[in-house]
Amino acid sequence: MERLSESLIEQAMLNYPEWSQTGDAIQRTYQFADFVASMRFVNQVAASAERAQHHPDVLIRWNKVTLTLSTHDAGGITEKDFDLARTCDEAAATIAPVKVAPAKTASPAPAKTSAKGT
Repeated sequence: MERLSESLIEQAMLNYPEWSQTGDAIQRTYQFADFVASMRFVNQVAASAERAQHHPDVLIRWNKVTLTLSTHDAGGITEKDFDLARTCDEAAATIAPVKVAPAKTASPAPAKTSAKGT
């Protein structure tokens, strides 16, 4: 399989907003309710990767799983990476990944009012 050009990678990334490009790879971190759910996801990814003969780098941190995809024999990102990314996203959806709420911005402190003495 042939490595994709930068313009094709940029175009494909539009369909994968949760993924980011890191050099010659694409990467995503999933967050689940607990370690058991993370491992269930990893096992599904492993089965899919073995069927496709395309294996991701996997980092497991309790309830978070980071996948890094690159086609090493092509020297970068190929359609195989995006195909596996889609498969992984579908697998994660069956396990219901935890949605991480965006960080809250600090709200201004309420204005102080003083009681007037009579």
